[in-house]
Amino acid sequence: MELKGYTLASPENFGGIPEENSRYETARAVIFPVPLERTTTYEHGTRNGPAAIIAASRNMETWDEELEVETYSKIGIATLPAIDTFEGTLEKVLAEIHTTELALLKDKKFPVALGGEHSLTPPLVSAAAKKFPDLAVLQIDAHADLREAYQGNRASHASAMRRVVEICPAVQVAIRSLSIEEAQAIPHLRTKIFWARDIARARNDNWIPRVIEHLPEHVYLTVDRDGFDPAYMPATGTPEPGGLDWYQVTALIREVAETRNIVAADVVELLPQAGEHASDFLAAKLVYKILGYKFCLSQKR
Repeated sequence: MELKGYTLASPENFGGIPEENSRYETARAVIFPVPLERTTTYEHGTRNGPAAIIAASRNMETWDEELEVETYSKIGIATLPAIDTFEGTLEKVLAEIHTTELALLKDKKFPVALGGEHSLTPPLVSAAAKKFPDLAVLQIDAHADLREAYQGNRASHASAMRRVVEICPAVQVAIRSLSIEEAQAIPHLRTKIFWARDIARARNDNWIPRVIEHLPEHVYLTVDRDGFDPAYMPATGTPEPGGLDWYQVTALIREVAETRNIVAADVVELLPQAGEHASDFLAAKLVYKILGYKFCLSQKR
């Protein structure tokens, strides 16, 4: 049956992007939804984060006023179906996340994983490190996540960066919450921390070059939404007072994209709240900004 005068709804992919700009074969960037929630210990609901980000992105303007470009039409953005994180053991799920990331990198895609809890990051970093041996991780987060284990689980979200620094070095930004165990371990770990309190006291953005100095050529970017001040980003499971604002986070990511090669990213720990959509929209816009900085800067390498 041929339908005339029938206006189709926008596709249910990231950004509501039309088919010609969202095919996997031609897209340079791939959105990888990972609704993982196995080790959360306070508020629950991060499994709903990826769907909320994609829903918000479909109502997002796709013209970037800062870069003066429509990012998706320049690069193509494909959206994968969400991975099943509920069946099988956590070990099996993490292995599947790792295998999928390896395949995306092999296909020369720029993957952005949407979480889900932060325990998804180590298998993604492990995959990236196989392709980029000099890799380091840039983490924006309220929490150090450097516990050896939490509640007996070495794969806990509270141990995500402890597993990461076993793979490669890390630079941790906006940290303002950690345990005594973590504080005692930090001097012996492959990490450099930029505390939120010091960033708040810094003049202008003079802290950003100091972050860049500690990063090698290839960088994996992980953004936990509680790295933002909860005034900007309340919808997260463990909000902490203080933190960064939108322009501090985007200025840092832009500078990294201008001077280093961001090879993959994840945006994690959104906990959607009924009636509060600003956080969902911030997360969607942040993903789009990361892609714009990665591919559409005039100094893009």
